[in-house]
Amino acid sequence: MKIAAQEEFGLRIMLRIAQSKQGVSINDISLREGITKPNVAKICRVLRIAGFIASEKGHTGGYQLAKSPFDINMKDLLSSLDKPMYHKEFCTRFSGESELCTNSVDCSVRSLWALLQFRVDEVLVKLTLADFLGKEEKIKTDLCNSFNVTL
Repeated sequence: MKIAAQEEFGLRIMLRIAQSKQGVSINDISLREGITKPNVAKICRVLRIAGFIASEKGHTGGYQLAKSPFDINMKDLLSSLDKPMYHKEFCTRFSGESELCTNSVDCSVRSLWALLQFRVDEVLVKLTLADFLGKEEKIKTDLCNSFNVTL
């Protein structure tokens, strides 16, 4: 499973904004996260259109969360940044040299991808942005306890 740069950077941007007491500029996010300004601007636009952040113009402006981090569901956030691993157009992306996949009618592999996506979504829907605010060790411990796993 691959994690897109836009998903990783989008989460980092959201956490940076959530941790700030005031608006955060594109320049500040770029410097602190090591992401180019054009990429930060592009991702912030996506996040703003999706309703996760709001922008305030002016000297004291910048980006702020549009709602509480407790109300920002990780499944919805990640879905706004990129398509899920398995989605409706999935089979058309991997049709090989044909227009249609040779297994489009009877595909046992599609069940694997659908199951994996279901399980990923099952975890993501239980998490909010607030679950990731804090120090890594505490977050790791809390997540392991919540899902009864050891990492």
